[in-house]
Amino acid sequence: MLKKFIGTLLVFAVLAVGLGAIKVAQIQEMSAQPHVMPASAVSTCEARLESWRPVISSIATLAPVQGVTISADADGPVVRILVENGASVHAGDLLMEIDSAVEHAQLQAAEAQLVLARLNARRATDLLARNTISQSDLDQATAQLNQAEGSVAALKATIEKKAVRAPFDGRAGIRLVNLGQFVSRGQALVPLQKLDSLYVNFKIPQRLLSELSLGQKVAVAVDAFRKSSFEGTVTAIDSEVDATTRNFSVQALLANPKEELRPGMFAQVEVQLPANGEHIVLPATAIAYAPYGNSVFIVEKIKGTDGAEFTGVRQQFVTVGATRGDLIALSSGVKPGESVVTSGVFKLRNGMPVQVNNAVQPTSDPSPTPANT
Repeated sequence: MLKKFIGTLLVFAVLAVGLGAIKVAQIQEMSAQPHVMPASAVSTCEARLESWRPVISSIATLAPVQGVTISADADGPVVRILVENGASVHAGDLLMEIDSAVEHAQLQAAEAQLVLARLNARRATDLLARNTISQSDLDQATAQLNQAEGSVAALKATIEKKAVRAPFDGRAGIRLVNLGQFVSRGQALVPLQKLDSLYVNFKIPQRLLSELSLGQKVAVAVDAFRKSSFEGTVTAIDSEVDATTRNFSVQALLANPKEELRPGMFAQVEVQLPANGEHIVLPATAIAYAPYGNSVFIVEKIKGTDGAEFTGVRQQFVTVGATRGDLIALSSGVKPGESVVTSGVFKLRNGMPVQVNNAVQPTSDPSPTPANT
């Protein structure tokens, strides 16, 4: 029994040694062959040289060059409304009338007193010439005439205040009162805005003060007209910096001949600065960001250890600059015309073989408009 057990162990030992020798031989054979990494599929683009005009971006608010909310200058009920909501009006147009019946009656009485005062003053002048009355009588008649003229002028001014007129050309808003409503002095009646030109008010950090000057062009974009850009000109730079935010205010003038824009709109403004040279431009997806430095992968012919050439990538550290939409400018590291990997960057290593497939390319729009914003 013991002899059979020992014999079985010997058989298993011989089999184990044989299998081990075969496996060692296979490993040695594999190690003797050169290791070839599989090619990674990537897309590429050619680095191009472009001249970018740098801009300063900020958030802005549109404000009217001339805009008021017309208020009542006297008390009384509204008896006439002559302006429609949203109507275009001219300076001096009558917009509303506040009841002035009492003032008109008082004016008739004052004008009658004025006629009598003029007659008395003329009569007193004639009598003084004949030495019939004294100089004090003439002075009293003249004073009564002046008082009557003042009363008439005051009543006419009060009546004029109850006739609400447009102070300038513009477009009326939605009126705030109704016919027959009693209004008090100072109560808002209707907004009026001049829309053919607007101010663009925005703030800029103090570090950019030296780059701004009067007359610089600005591009204004609003959500209501995403496919349009409106051009304006810097007309004013504030004389002081806000001590809390360290920003200073800037104002630009924007032409609005079609009256598409409205005061109070939220806008995005870009101040165009003088061109500062040319830059290498790539899609932003080409940049591999890392704590030790940002880099790109340049596709070129590489010699393997066996001397054979293959298409591979070379990692190149770069200095990134300004961005514009899906594009990014490089200050150094890449030459114009070099083929740079634009997708699949995260899986690459220096010297890896690649297979270029440009059937699908990442977006490279300088002014992208995402659908879901």
